Amino acid sequence: LAADAPVHPPFAEQHPYETWDPQTMPADLGFGLKMVDGVVHVYTKQDLTDKSTELDLPYPDLQEFIADMNFLMALIINGPIKSFCYRRLQYLSSKFQMHVLLNEMKELAAQKKVPHRDFYNIRKVDTHIHASSCMNQKHLLRFIKRAMKKHLDEIVHVEKGKEQTLKEVFETMNLTAYDLSVDTLDVHADRNTFHRFDKFNAKYNPIGESILREIFIKTDNRVSGKYFAHIIKEVMSDLEESKYQNAELRLSIYGRSRDEWDKLAHRVPSHNVRWLVQVPRLFDVYRTKKQLANFQEMLENIFLPLYEATIHPAQHPELHLFLEHVDGFDSVDDESKPEHHIFNLDSPLPGNWVEEDNPPYSYYLYYMYANMTVLNHLRRKRGFHTFVLRPHCGEAGPIHHLVSGFMVSENISHGLLLRK
Repeated sequence: LAADAPVHPPFAEQHPYETWDPQTMPADLGFGLKMVDGVVHVYTKQDLTDKSTELDLPYPDLQEFIADMNFLMALIINGPIKSFCYRRLQYLSSKFQMHVLLNEMKELAAQKKVPHRDFYNIRKVDTHIHASSCMNQKHLLRFIKRAMKKHLDEIVHVEKGKEQTLKEVFETMNLTAYDLSVDTLDVHADRNTFHRFDKFNAKYNPIGESILREIFIKTDNRVSGKYFAHIIKEVMSDLEESKYQNAELRLSIYGRSRDEWDKLAHRVPSHNVRWLVQVPRLFDVYRTKKQLANFQEMLENIFLPLYEATIHPAQHPELHLFLEHVDGFDSVDDESKPEHHIFNLDSPLPGNWVEEDNPPYSYYLYYMYANMTVLNHLRRKRGFHTFVLRPHCGEAGPIHHLVSGFMVSENISHGLLLRK
């Protein structure tokens, strides 16, 4: 750190979305895009038939990835290597304990000598928070009560073709503002949610009602996410007021339609907030409902809008600005769900994956990483912000989750199975 580094981060008086003008944005490169076997290829011309115009944006080859994954799987069951790794970990653990015993008091003394810094005025970043749960339970309760007082007659929901006001929604639940409390809201995660993905998901439903989740903490609803946006703004305002607290909030992209990114881009940026986009592994659900024809369509819905915003920012100005505040991608779902396929060279390519079974974890990770690699090459050429892959990995499920995560991830969330 330089001696003249400023104590405070740079602060812009003007909101970044207030100054954007399509005329001043980076120029349109006029490149063509085509997804081939699950990976986007970029061409210098819109004519995609001329293969000589394809840009050299390298990404890991499918055969190479599977060969490397099989090699690592073979290493894991090798007896001498297991013994060596166990001894090495024991040695490193003992070495760290020795360091703590020898230097703990010295480090505490050194920390106390640093002027104007203690736990409350060093910058802290929370990195594993979903935007839907970034507020505390008391904040959400106050917000719902305030909405019940001010917006009772606003139409917020459609049930079986009939529009319902906020008052009617609460009347169907036999609830008033007086009945609501932190206990009835029941959104606080406790030790019973650990290792229970179903209970964890249920905590996102205030009072156990999915309709309230849809109204207050979702964007795809009758009020176009107005309440959710307001409560996120309040959380951002609290973070900015506390000055030293920062958060990396998670938003979901499902891959069901091409316009999801443009809806998500209506996010108010804050100097204290960055975003991580998580992609739920729910292809089987969408395929069963006939919302997707194959897995490649899901990949196109997730990645093609990002390439378009990189090639022609003025066409997607809000998305272009939003991506400058996005750190990376995450892959989420219940890892303990059984997988009916093993990812190998005989696995169907994304365009041919039309069955209703979900692709395996490593299949999702490979195609996310391959498309992100090409996208990062393109964005780096333009001087834009690049992304990292930081999936949920090793919470449960087979060992190949950790293997594929080790191969392609910047870092992982959880990793509980590493203890074994």
